Amino acid sequence: MIRVLLVDDSPIALHILQRLLSRSPDIQVVGTAADGREALDLLPALNPDVICTDLHMPVMDGLELTRAVMASQPRPILVVSVSVEPGSVNVFRLLEAGAVEVYPKPRAILEADQEKLARELASKIRIVAGVLVFRRKEAAMPAPAPPLPPQPSLSLPSHAPVRIVAIGASTGGPLALREILSRLPAGFQAPVVCVQHIGEGFLSEMVAWLAEVSPLPVKKAAQGETPQAGVVYFTPGDVHLEFDDDGRFALTQAPPCDGYRPSATVTLRAAARCFGAGAVGVLLTGMGRDGAEGMADIAAAGGVTLAQDEASSVVYGMPRAAVELGAARHVLPLEQIAPALAALANSRNGAGATPQRKESI
Repeated sequence: MIRVLLVDDSPIALHILQRLLSRSPDIQVVGTAADGREALDLLPALNPDVICTDLHMPVMDGLELTRAVMASQPRPILVVSVSVEPGSVNVFRLLEAGAVEVYPKPRAILEADQEKLARELASKIRIVAGVLVFRRKEAAMPAPAPPLPPQPSLSLPSHAPVRIVAIGASTGGPLALREILSRLPAGFQAPVVCVQHIGEGFLSEMVAWLAEVSPLPVKKAAQGETPQAGVVYFTPGDVHLEFDDDGRFALTQAPPCDGYRPSATVTLRAAARCFGAGAVGVLLTGMGRDGAEGMADIAAAGGVTLAQDEASSVVYGMPRAAVELGAARHVLPLEQIAPALAALANSRNGAGATPQRKESI
C-alpha cells in the first residue's frame, strides 16, 4: 500500500483527487492539507510514502514545501498543478528543489476524462513511490559550478580520439545532466549529444535551464547539422537522433525502440556505427533499460562506456541494465562523470578537434 498525503488549497481539488485515487486498491490517501505549512505539521504523524502537492498555495507554496521536506524529512514529491503544464518555467525549479516528477492538472478538472486522470495519476504515484530521494541542505544546485579537479585516467581499451559523447537519461535525468554539464570545461574537445526522456513541451525550457549553468552552448540538434566540439545537443521532439555517413545529425521517425522515441539505444548504436572507438556512451539515472543495447554496441566497437552508480541514481534502472549486460565498462558516482569525461577528452584529443566518421573497413 502506497501512503499518500494530498496538499492543495482547493477543497474541490482535494475531493476530486481523493476520489480518483480511491479507484486504485494499492494507493491510500492518509491525509490532506490546505497549504505547505499544514502539510509539514502532519508529516511526523502520517509518515506518507509520497506527497502530492499543488504549486500555488497561501502560507507556504509547493516550491517552499518541497525545499522544506527535502531539507528535513525527504520523501518523493509529485507536484500536481495547472502551473506545471508544458512550457512552464516552474517545472525545473521544482526539480531543482527536489521534486521527483510533475503532473499537469487539467484547468477544467471537473470536465476532464476522469478514467484517464485516475489512471495517469496513479501511475505517476507508483513510479515516484519507488524513487530514492536525497536530503538537501539547499534549495537549488549552485550555478554555474567550477569544473572539478581532473580524475585519474580511466583504464581504456584503445587510444582513439573522442569523436562524440552520447548520454542517455530518464527519471532524475535533468538534475543529473545539470550536474554534469555544469562541470564540463568550456574547452571540452568533443560534441556532447543527449537523449532525455521528456515531453516535447518541456524540452525547450529544459535546454534553457541547463544553459544557465553550462560553460558549453546547449541547443537542440538540427537535421543535417554537423556536431561541433564543445557544444551540447539534445534530441528534439518525437524523433530518433542518428548520424549519416558523414557524421551529420539524421533525425528519423523510425518506430519507437523499447517504447521510446527518442531512444538512447538508437542514438548510442548510431554513434557506435559512425564513430567506432571514438564514441563514448554514458547512461544516467532512469527507469527501464533504454540505452543498454546501445552501450553494448559502443563497447563492442572499442569505445568507452560509463554508467552512473546506484548510490547516486534516483532510479537505478537504465544504468543497472547496462551493467548487467556487461556493456558498462566503468561505473562512477555522478560527481565523477564530468571530470572523467574531461580527462578522457584532454588525454586523447588535440586542440580544435572535430568529429570524424568511422572509416570503412
